[in-house]
Amino acid sequence: MKKKILLPTDFSKNSWSSIAYASELYKNEEVDFYVLNAFQTDSIFPNFFPPKPGDEAYETAKEKSYSGLENLLEKIKDFGRYNNHEYYTVSSYNTPLNAVKKFIEDKDIDIVIVSNKGETNDLDTIIGSNTINMMEKVRNCPVLMIPSNVTFKIPNEIVFPTNFETHYKKRELNYLYEISKITKAPIRILHVGKQDGLSEQQKNKRMLLEECLDGLEYSFHYLKETDINEGLQLFVESRESEMITFINKKHVFFDSVFTKPMVKDLGFNSNVPVLALHDLKN
Repeated sequence: MKKKILLPTDFSKNSWSSIAYASELYKNEEVDFYVLNAFQTDSIFPNFFPPKPGDEAYETAKEKSYSGLENLLEKIKDFGRYNNHEYYTVSSYNTPLNAVKKFIEDKDIDIVIVSNKGETNDLDTIIGSNTINMMEKVRNCPVLMIPSNVTFKIPNEIVFPTNFETHYKKRELNYLYEISKITKAPIRILHVGKQDGLSEQQKNKRMLLEECLDGLEYSFHYLKETDINEGLQLFVESRESEMITFINKKHVFFDSVFTKPMVKDLGFNSNVPVLALHDLKN
């Protein structure tokens, strides 16, 4: 069965990085890629009524979207598409987040792959951006964020930070498993904590995680740090790790990792692809 992968784009140079990365990551897989552009109008309408098909502002924005998608398809052809890949373009009058959520439901998308920056490179715009919103609020589909400055290479390893307090499920870890399998990248399971050792409950969760990752290469690592941000950063930088994944559980872990000071001061998540998985109970 073909994979269905959604590629949101705003036609920026940055968003091209996610398309190129996705093509190379899945070069040996049969994939239907859906390139989605969500368009809106800049005009302010009386009484806040949204523009409708036929309105000048609507038709102008729609034409710009259609034209951009046509040009993007040509660029994909020039880039060199694989014979096992098909590309379809979608133009939607909507916000990027809502367009993505609706299309996931309509087409039963497997994974969303998106750049971490849009039309601007200003780090201040990353937090609260469309990408961060997608990683946090698209709850029924994994989201893989590709930094705009990253060109594809097989990741040397995938870092999976966890506190061993999650009820791991194979279906939640499916895309981590798959990416590790197709790239042959080992998984480095990182526990950052204040105290040495694990409780009995954590040990049981660790055993469950091992069952979920059976058949893959993985190893366990521990750092005694009080701050998950610092511990994760130190681990990734010291090992030059090339991908991070995490389970976005009730927004708590997400908020602790992707804080504005960390992005602005350290530029951490702008250098490493990040795969956001989701706790399917939420």
